[in-house]
Amino acid sequence: MKQIEVFVDSVYLNATGNRKEIKELKAEMKNHLLEAVYELKSEGKSEQEAIEIAIERFGGENEIRSVVSQLFQAQQTFAKRVLYIAFTFLLLGIIGFLSLGLFEYQHYKNVENIGNEILSSLGTQTTISNDAKEIMTASVEDNKFIYGVKVTSNISNSDFEFFEETNPILNHFNTGFNNKESGWSVEMKISNFDRLTYGLLSIGLVVYWVLFTIWATINAYHHRRLNIGWIIVFAIFNVLGYLVYYLIGKKDHSNTIS
Repeated sequence: MKQIEVFVDSVYLNATGNRKEIKELKAEMKNHLLEAVYELKSEGKSEQEAIEIAIERFGGENEIRSVVSQLFQAQQTFAKRVLYIAFTFLLLGIIGFLSLGLFEYQHYKNVENIGNEILSSLGTQTTISNDAKEIMTASVEDNKFIYGVKVTSNISNSDFEFFEETNPILNHFNTGFNNKESGWSVEMKISNFDRLTYGLLSIGLVVYWVLFTIWATINAYHHRRLNIGWIIVFAIFNVLGYLVYYLIGKKDHSNTIS
């Protein structure tokens, strides 16, 4: 029935996406319409009446075309959102890595300044003054990323230490400063942000990598070029793999035109 074929073609006229999928959907719609037409004809309807009723039951040409257009538009929108989310995670991972890296650098500079301040307060004296003890205690109490200070001397038996409970979420390690002339040594237990810094970067990269692979796979499917080989290329080489895919597709298209 030519009218059914014309109707189905008009419905999918502006549909964009995988051609094989569109062809299958058109065939499925045509079969449903033909079944409806045959059923209506068996009830005594003329062929023209049966065709018009069958099409009307489907919702009419304009309504069906709108639904089909929305369906394929939704697929494209989903793919775009996947790509946007992928780059958002990548950007957040990089920003988090750089921000924490800068904070960690400033933290170590602050620790170095406090260590030098403690050594300066000790000077060349052989005992630890109350003022020096107050500086050491305050360095721990006023800095939530410094957990303890220990001062020893290789000249006298004087020593002092003050520690607080460490943060279980962050790593920590000991760092030291010394004055060879006075014989004083300062050891401080401080936070280490490497695990958090590289953890944020890793999460951002992994989520980006997976989502970009999904986006590239969807894109290849819509271009009717999807196969297991391209999926592996996207998964391993990511954006470089997609660049190769794009260049090959562009070359094939040029050869087809010529």
